[in-house]
Amino acid sequence: MRLRAHHLLCLQGFQGYGYNPNFTNNLTKLIQEINSTPQLEIELIDEGDAVCFFCPYHKESLCQKTADSSRKVKDIDLKVLNKLGLSKGARVKQEDIFCFVNKKFRYISDVKDICTDCEWKEKCLWFIKLK
Repeated sequence: MRLRAHHLLCLQGFQGYGYNPNFTNNLTKLIQEINSTPQLEIELIDEGDAVCFFCPYHKESLCQKTADSSRKVKDIDLKVLNKLGLSKGARVKQEDIFCFVNKKFRYISDVKDICTDCEWKEKCLWFIKLK
């Protein structure tokens, strides 16, 4: 499965909110698939992934929510990869990566330059636990 690096954070905090029912239904199914498959290989990327494809702002393979959304979200992915010490294209097992993420991102200060502008952070259970 190919996932944007920053979605390693988002997937852990999702509790049913989203842009529309198609988006939330897809995300729910993805999370179930990921959680039920410990040996699942995840390729970390900085472009549209299985989460993005159901987002109403994902058009022509880019985030088009605002004029600079595509650049901003790619920058966020690269920040996550950098903090994890991984490169774009890294392949990791599900059973390892989420534990690793939670060791690297333990405090609100660890995500201040990643989650600051996220519209979902006040509803994100993962973000809230860092406070």
